[in-house]
Amino acid sequence: MAVSEQPQARRSGRPTTPVLTRSLILETALRLLDERGESGASLRLIARELGVRPSALYNHISGQDDLISGIRELVSDRIDVSGFGVLPWDEAMERWARSYRNAFADHPPTIALLGVVPIATGTRTSEMYEAVFAGLIEAGWPASEVLSTVVGVECLILGAALDHSAPDDMLDPGDDPNSPTFRAVYDAGHAAAAAAARRLTDVAFEAGLSAVLVGLRARHAALAAG
Repeated sequence: MAVSEQPQARRSGRPTTPVLTRSLILETALRLLDERGESGASLRLIARELGVRPSALYNHISGQDDLISGIRELVSDRIDVSGFGVLPWDEAMERWARSYRNAFADHPPTIALLGVVPIATGTRTSEMYEAVFAGLIEAGWPASEVLSTVVGVECLILGAALDHSAPDDMLDPGDDPNSPTFRAVYDAGHAAAAAAARRLTDVAFEAGLSAVLVGLRARHAALAAG
């Protein structure tokens, strides 16, 4: 008498290959950027990292520009705009600037990559700018001043984010006998940062941000006075 075959039991547990999603692709791209620099933002490398064919990515990403736009959204999601429309405009901008700098300082290779690619409309990045611009307009900033003001602050932010990834001794003058003032200033600056238990790059950013805000407050008051 033949013994009937029993149906094979279905394996339980997670699949060996992760389910491919847009979020997984973008997070992988951001990680590869951090590890490899700009060359990490390659659909071929992302596909290899995820164990799929590059063509599989196109079910979730339309192309290289869409990939970069998505990476920008991941970073933008970490920028705090909650103060605009709630706090005084300068406090909101201070909170925004710090979180913006920290978001990019955590992923320095994105600065050069995202800095030359226009933002895509209808994204969370454009929503971030909408919140900032609307908050400043509500606080009395003229529309003609808002864009240049925000871009000016971004110059400080992105420069500080890039500086955060540089070695702490980038400006060390060494034993150059022709630069005694340089040597004294370098030593005094690093000593002050060490006494505050902070990196010099953090102290420098806070000094720059404070100076920018002082200037913007004066500009805002002058505009309000006509």
